[in-house]
Amino acid sequence: MRATVVRRTALAACAVSLTLLATACGGSSDADTDAGGGKNDKGAATSGSSSAPKTSAKALSTAELETASLKQGDVEGHRVAEAGPDDEVPADGLKADKATCLPVVHAMYGAAEAGSKATTKRKVITDPKAGAKKSLKDMTDGEAEGALKAAFDLTSTLVALNAYEGTAGPDAFAGLKKAAADCAGGFTATVAGTKQKIVSITEEKVTGGDEAAAWTLIQDDEGAKAPFKLVALRKEGTVATFLSFNLAAGQDGGAKFTVPTEVVAAQAKKLG
Repeated sequence: MRATVVRRTALAACAVSLTLLATACGGSSDADTDAGGGKNDKGAATSGSSSAPKTSAKALSTAELETASLKQGDVEGHRVAEAGPDDEVPADGLKADKATCLPVVHAMYGAAEAGSKATTKRKVITDPKAGAKKSLKDMTDGEAEGALKAAFDLTSTLVALNAYEGTAGPDAFAGLKKAAADCAGGFTATVAGTKQKIVSITEEKVTGGDEAAAWTLIQDDEGAKAPFKLVALRKEGTVATFLSFNLAAGQDGGAKFTVPTEVVAAQAKKLG
């Protein structure tokens, strides 16, 4: 790759990174930043059990759910902001070619299942790494390519909390686990009219709350494959879902990145 092309691409990546960070600088409050708990072990069985006791939980109110939601300062090394209208996809805009896979599509976009009484959504983005000490014009091709990868090495996570009444929370969690297992071989989702092909769902390990589960989803876009991490965590009647994407992993055609356990642990801590 020519140096000028690499440098232009790196500049574009930096611009993308700055735009993402600018949209994630909202939120306030000084909260405890202890991430605690949570380990990633790709390929291991999910923690928690879909046969958890179906206790009759009282749904958190909208105000209580807002208090339990992540805010700026809750996750060290990350920016947190409320999700805006551009981050929302109405539930009726989410479809799957296999009906059994619909709970996975809902979880990806933070849509509630039946019985939800309140919902909050947050965007969490990793802080960028320290910038290069050289200007792009002084870099070799290898250094410029490294700067490009560093600019894209940001993980963005959509966190949704849904408060359920009675046994609806455990039911929603169990339904998602079953859907992920049934659809491990892939399916096609339609999101606001646009088709997205998920070619595989693989279990990962995560801990937290009363029960938790995690998966890697691989999306295929005309032969270009990109990984997503999907996590679900239940605490009493509240179910939290986390969908994460790493720009560098997407650019590398499926390079590895880990479940954002620090984000999951911070949210689990706030749910109590």
